[in-house]
Amino acid sequence: MLKIKSILPRWLPALTLMIIIFLFSSRSSNELPNYGSWDYFVKKSAHGIGYGLLALSYLHALPKRNYFLAWLLALLYSLTDEYHQSFVPGRTPSLIDVFVFDNLGAMIALFLHSSKKT
Repeated sequence: MLKIKSILPRWLPALTLMIIIFLFSSRSSNELPNYGSWDYFVKKSAHGIGYGLLALSYLHALPKRNYFLAWLLALLYSLTDEYHQSFVPGRTPSLIDVFVFDNLGAMIALFLHSSKKT
C-alpha cells in the first residue's frame, strides 16, 4: 500500500492529461468551436501543447528520467486517441496529427526539458 501512495502522485498529472485529451476528442465535430481563419492553427497547436505536456508528465512519472520512454508513451497514447476518434460522430482519425503535431509537441517539450540548465 505504501508503494501505491508513492507512485500515484507521480502519475496523477499524466492520468489527468490523458482524461482531458480523451474528453476533448470525445466531442463530435458539431460541438467543437470554430476559430475562423485561425481554426487550423489553434487546433494543431493544441495538439502540440497537449502532447508536449503529456510527454513531460510521463517523464515526471517514470522512476528514472527516460526521455525515450516518455516520448514513446505520448506517441502511443496519441495513436490510441486517434483510434478512439474514429468512433466519434463527425471526427476522423489522422496519422498526420499523430506523427506530425503530437509527435513534434512531445519531442520539442522533452528536448527543451533536457536542455535546461540545472
